[in-house]
Parts: sequence; structure tokens; C-alpha cells
Amino acid sequence: MNELVLSVEEARVLGSLMEKEMATPEYYPLTLNALVNACNQRSNRDPVVDYGEDVVEEALAGLREKQLAVVSRGGRADRYGHNLAGRFDLAAAEAALLCLLLLRGPQTAGELRGRTSRLHPFDSPAAVRESLETLAGMGLAKKLPRQPGKKESRWCHLLCGEPEQPAETQAAAPVSPLRQELDELRARLAALEEEFSAFKRQFE
Repeated sequence: MNELVLSVEEARVLGSLMEKEMATPEYYPLTLNALVNACNQRSNRDPVVDYGEDVVEEALAGLREKQLAVVSRGGRADRYGHNLAGRFDLAAAEAALLCLLLLRGPQTAGELRGRTSRLHPFDSPAAVRESLETLAGMGLAKKLPRQPGKKESRWCHLLCGEPEQPAETQAAAPVSPLRQELDELRARLAALEEEFSAFKRQFE
């Protein structure tokens, strides 16, 4: 089970290192400047942040203390990588999902499947759910209670501890039939987009 508790900054740095290793291995491990840019990307990040080198260096120090980051010295600049494999026995599928949860916060299984294509393609929604359950069994992820008016529950990582639950008054707020219907239509559209993307990948 996971006993680590990362700061928000450490989680962003770890997720950025994981993403770059999977998406652009030719540039991994990263220089400090490249890692700062990766943390501050405006795409595929939620929330968008503006970390300086001092914030990233402090986060790296914390990750190294927790044996989750390593530094390669020598050459013109030090380079940084993660050591997730040294702490957890994660397959590529689980690593890709955990990476996205670190970088983009809570997401549904459908959203995760659509966003992992460049990191690790999943054959089916069932494969995504199976990998999420594996992460949950390791204490690294958790399925959140379904929000009112939402068709699918979201998943979150647990590397920063247990997530804050919404206030009961918010959870119990009534949802109008029109809003509920709109949410259902959006969910159907997202599912259709995922199916179309999977169909196109067969011919790539």
C-alpha cells in the first residue's frame, strides 16, 4: 500500500517527468530548464501553473528524499528523471493512467482512455477500468463518489493523500432535468469521439 504523501508541486514534477519519458523519450531525462517548461505547459495540464526554478528544485529535492527522483550529473547540465519503477511495480498501462491523474486531476475512465493514446493506447474501456482497479489495489488511486447529474464517476490519484470531498450541501444540490439531459448528451458525445478515435487508429 502507498504510504507516500507528496506536495502539489512534487506531484506536478513527478507527473511531468513520467509524461516526458513516455511521450518524448529522446529528450529524457530532462534538464532543469526543460522540466520547468514541462511543469508550466498550458496544454494537458490542470491547473496551469507558473513555477520558477526554485519551486521545481525544491520539489525535486523532496522527490529525491522519497526515492522518486534521480539526478544524472555530468555533461553541460544535470538531468533529472523519476524512479517510480524503484518504488512501485507498475506496468506501462498503470503508469500512463497515474501520470494523467497527476497532471490533470480527477477524470473519468472515458476521459483517461481518450487522453492516454500518446502515452499508452488501451484496447477497450474495460482495459482502462482494470488498470485503474490495479492502481486502487496498490493504494495509488481511488474512485470518487459519482457527482450529482454525472453519468460516470471520476478517479483520482492518492499520492497527495485523500482528496477533499465536496460539502454535503453541494453534493445534495438538486439538478434540473435539462442540465441532467445536457450532461448525458455530453457523455454520449465523448463516448462517440473515443470510438471514432479508436476506429481511426486501426488505419494508422
